[in-house]
Amino acid sequence: MSWAAFADLCGGEESVERLLAGTGWPDLEAQLRNAMCEARGGAEYARPARGCSIYWKQRVAACFQEQDVSAREKLVDRVWWDAAGELAPPASPLGAGALAAYAVRLRIALRRSSISQERGNALFDEATSGTRIDFRQPQP
Repeated sequence: MSWAAFADLCGGEESVERLLAGTGWPDLEAQLRNAMCEARGGAEYARPARGCSIYWKQRVAACFQEQDVSAREKLVDRVWWDAAGELAPPASPLGAGALAAYAVRLRIALRRSSISQERGNALFDEATSGTRIDFRQPQP
């Protein structure tokens, strides 16, 4: 499913944002982003958040122990995936919280599915095309 199709089924992009706001996702997202800022050494860029979960902070910090950037991003995505699960209370597995969790997880899945080595190489080639130097000797 595409994001546009999901948003249409929910009544539009604004409806999805209201749904997420109603479940507390913006605060949880701010906590996760703040943990990432802290893990990257940029705590001064932290955003205001109502809560402060040591659990999520520790999970994000553990991700940044990974040296391989690709593996680290997968671990960070897993933390966000798990955090989205917090939106769906066990007493209401098919309620608005479950739909909000699906929305967050769909964004993660769509972003992850767009990542490939070929696409990365093409983007790198495009970004560096103006700085390439051809060291081959010209043919007479």
